[in-house]
Amino acid sequence: MARIAVIGAGTGAMTAAARLAVAGNKVTVYERSASYGGSVGRHEHEGFVFDTGPGLLHLPAVQRDLFVKTGKESLEQCVSLTQVDPAGRHLFADGTAVSLPNASRAGVASALDAALGAGAGERWTGFLERARDAWDRSRRPLLEEPLRADHQVLGRDPYPALKQRRLLRTRQAATVAEIGAWELADARLAALLDGYALSYGLDPRTAPASAALLPYMEQTFGSWYVLGGMRELARAVYERCVARRVEFVFGAEVVRVVEKDGRAAGVELTGGEVAEADRVVLGVRPHAGLVPGGQVWGADDVPVRAGSLPGRFVVLLSLRGAREADAVHRTVVHSADGAAEQEAVFGGRVAAHPTVAVLRPDDPATRPDEAHEAVTLTATVAPQGPVDWTDPAVRQRFADALVERAGAAVPGLRERILHTEIRTPAETEAETGAEGGAVPPPALAGAQGAYLHPGNLTRLPGLHLAGGWSHPGGGLAHAGMSGTLVAGLVVEGDGFRGSR
Repeated sequence: MARIAVIGAGTGAMTAAARLAVAGNKVTVYERSASYGGSVGRHEHEGFVFDTGPGLLHLPAVQRDLFVKTGKESLEQCVSLTQVDPAGRHLFADGTAVSLPNASRAGVASALDAALGAGAGERWTGFLERARDAWDRSRRPLLEEPLRADHQVLGRDPYPALKQRRLLRTRQAATVAEIGAWELADARLAALLDGYALSYGLDPRTAPASAALLPYMEQTFGSWYVLGGMRELARAVYERCVARRVEFVFGAEVVRVVEKDGRAAGVELTGGEVAEADRVVLGVRPHAGLVPGGQVWGADDVPVRAGSLPGRFVVLLSLRGAREADAVHRTVVHSADGAAEQEAVFGGRVAAHPTVAVLRPDDPATRPDEAHEAVTLTATVAPQGPVDWTDPAVRQRFADALVERAGAAVPGLRERILHTEIRTPAETEAETGAEGGAVPPPALAGAQGAYLHPGNLTRLPGLHLAGGWSHPGGGLAHAGMSGTLVAGLVVEGDGFRGSR
């Protein structure tokens, strides 16, 4: 029985903890905050309940596999999963609106043709077919295997972009924005694709074409909601860990991974207490003070991503009045000037016309009674630092802008507001320790490997990386995959290449 110390209680770290405990290890999780879940948080106010992190699940097979492999009760026996249909409604700057059905390629094509004009569905379907090719080419090395030593092969973009013939040359889309302009050839379809990238914290102007995997995953495997809120999923994973005798120590901030005889040998907590361990799983963003020597990746490895990544601005609204019967769970109100929004978000400024996602779950657990409604507004924004999100005036102005734009999705929104709670990258930074309140994007192939994350196996023996800041990146599904890979590496050894 090995002693394993896990730093952080996010979903990726807890996935690793549960799997390692099942394999017969003694696992202790050290979490700096007072609770589990990491970014999968919850806010409650006078009978209203809100998710403060992810609002939907797009690849439930990852969580299903975790529950199958760690106990008798399935995922569906521990939480109530429901498919969201339609998957989303999209409101574009020209006033066009379209509702896209859940996990129905033909239904999406029909809806786009009806709303945007004949041919729109065919162009989007053709794009998704190419995205499927990219998925088939990259799925295993990008998502289901530990990062290979020759990870440079993932620097090649797997998306088979169409050849655009011009008089003197042939061009192919290399970025999300170029796919929108050259292949989709409709400003609204381009905005639809840009919105997927932006929601994951990716700049459409520079994100590789392989980001086509993101809408492919959603429209192929569906959008799912957990009744009671997504926090219920984190609770179920935590309870599975406890059932497997994982020990949790909350309010315990790890300041340093202890090294002894050239390998990870435990963790040092605030105050100097040292907890010895045979292996350490780092489930938070690595930084110089935490890891021995400041850097455990060699010149040929993927380094910790430098620079500022965007965060999330969230407005939680307690509303009077019942949710109308035909309300849609998720509506995206697209920016009237997507280029300006992208320039602001990735240039460290506040966007004047943000894209806002409006979540209106039809869930009695989120409201005090049927005469009220809980609504969440979310926008991708520049991180804390370039923008001072602690400034009350800045916070309020941007919250007002989101409410104004969300009014297109929620009838009489402003007049219905009883209470408003604002959460910004400043709160994310304070609660999770992520610099600037940044949210890690998923790993992507292409762009010479610029969108990969550090591998789960590090240069320091006994130290492994799990969670959104490691391979294969951020998001509930990707973080869960990272925990699975770490458990495989610990149990089966460094030669583990993923489950087959």
